[in-house]
Amino acid sequence: MATHARERLLNAAEELFYAEGIRGVGVERILSESGVGRASFYRHFASKDDLVVAVLQRRDQAWRTWLAERVDAFGGKPLDVFDALAERFAGADFRGCAFINTMAETADTGSAAYRVAAEHKERVTTYVAGLLAKSGHEDAEALARRLVLLMDGAIVTALRERTTAPAREARAVAAAVLAAAA
Repeated sequence: MATHARERLLNAAEELFYAEGIRGVGVERILSESGVGRASFYRHFASKDDLVVAVLQRRDQAWRTWLAERVDAFGGKPLDVFDALAERFAGADFRGCAFINTMAETADTGSAAYRVAAEHKERVTTYVAGLLAKSGHEDAEALARRLVLLMDGAIVTALRERTTAPAREARAVAAAVLAAAA
């Protein structure tokens, strides 16, 4: 059941890293929480850094799938990303953005974890640009970068304030940005 051990490691690490930070959680804690032995850990991951990268890659796919599903449920318009974020901010387990948190903790822009986190942000920007282009906005890439800036600001502010209001405020600013660009 090697696959199960890998999944247990990924699940435990993802939960712990998101709740307590990457640096705050050691391999021993991950082993304890996952119920996986040290030898099995090293069969799947050469190091904690490799586990961090695997967690981030998996979370990237899951988060972007979640975002697309929620945006579609709200109507599929560019501003719907903020409605999806408001839902996420309301969750009791909301601890900000795992990717922003990783970049803040890692700081080494050359590290694999930092690169995966930065690539996630680029993929989100590409997704938002697609929504904008589909809605008929010109210069979708530049507008997407502005909207993602507002999304990231809303995420950090929601974490600080513990409220969904930043999503609504960022949505209003984004609407003004889109109106000005039209």
